Amino acid sequence: MAEHRYAWRGNDRQGQRLRGEMQANSPSDVAEWLRQQRIRPTQIQRQWTFPAWLKHTRRPRIQADELTQMTRQLATLLHAGVPLLQSFDMLGKGLAPSDLQTLIRDVHTQIEGGIALNQAFRKHQVFDAFYCNLVAAGEMSGTLDVVLDRLAHHLEKTQALQATVRSALVYPAAILVIAFTVLALILVFVVPAFQNIFASFGAELPWLTRMVIALSETFQRYGMACAAFAIAAAWWARHQIRHRVTWQARLDRFLLRIPIAGELIRHACTARWTRTLATLFTAGVPLTEALDVVQGVTGNAVFQAATQSIQAQLMRGTSLSKALDSTEALFPPMVGQMCAIGEESGALDHMLAKTADYYEREVDSTVARLSTLMEPFIMVVLGVLIGGLVMALYLPIFQLGQVV
Repeated sequence: MAEHRYAWRGNDRQGQRLRGEMQANSPSDVAEWLRQQRIRPTQIQRQWTFPAWLKHTRRPRIQADELTQMTRQLATLLHAGVPLLQSFDMLGKGLAPSDLQTLIRDVHTQIEGGIALNQAFRKHQVFDAFYCNLVAAGEMSGTLDVVLDRLAHHLEKTQALQATVRSALVYPAAILVIAFTVLALILVFVVPAFQNIFASFGAELPWLTRMVIALSETFQRYGMACAAFAIAAAWWARHQIRHRVTWQARLDRFLLRIPIAGELIRHACTARWTRTLATLFTAGVPLTEALDVVQGVTGNAVFQAATQSIQAQLMRGTSLSKALDSTEALFPPMVGQMCAIGEESGALDHMLAKTADYYEREVDSTVARLSTLMEPFIMVVLGVLIGGLVMALYLPIFQLGQVV
């Protein structure tokens, strides 16, 4: 008999309402499994499947700060001696109805059924491989509360780094979008009104005014088509970059070569790389296995390829510091030096964490310097665009005496 997917609702021994989904041959099998979990079923309904092209799976809307807060609270409860099941029960009751509450209750149900915490986390897309591997290491070593506390600290540092980088991009992007919006409104509504006035002069207009009028007419005729083409081209380029490794690698390599911005990306990737490796190594994950998780944390294909090369060299017996030095100067020299000190002193995790702290501060200073340089550049761009339009529109009026 083929298995089907069933959605169920029920109450646990404390009267708490629970719900979930599972694969089974029949509703009676679902009811039997629920009774084994000491859950009294109230509703069991078969979930009908559709073709893959009709399916739409809604991912849980759980923000990064919510996940960090949950991790911190769980670490605090376990450190205080609260059992794991009771900790999840307290976390679920302390939340308003949300996707996070549903996730916590689902994990609670799976743990109650005898599944390890890291295996319960792996069933949800919210928890990545890094998160689950750390939890598994904590369960194996019996230091789950300590590992969760380090994990929460890592997530907080990562969010702070992302917020810093994002702040460097939001301001100039917003200013340029507003500027081009104003420019489009002037070309569509203001220039045609002046064009009617200029037609009554009966004289040749300055070359700058003629150029602006031609630009306005072109924008009115083909503006929508050009905008649609630009959107389609951007979507196509994004699709190609996401699905073609070579395109992604070329883009990431190009971004690393941009002055100032490339330095910012390099330092941000280095900070995330060293922070993640330090957290995994501190939790007791072997270095070669930790590099499997570290590969994708930077979001940069060049760093991912370098990490794979480092991992291969470590498996051949090369030290981490020497492997870092052979990555074509991708990592700053300080990273290899700090790793060499850490390997000699037996405090590699501590030196990696110190390196991450240093490059996070470098990201902050680079963002401040980039913002300082961007402000006058944006002012110049706005002055040339808006000032040039105003000059082009009013220049014939200034020459009105000569024309008349």
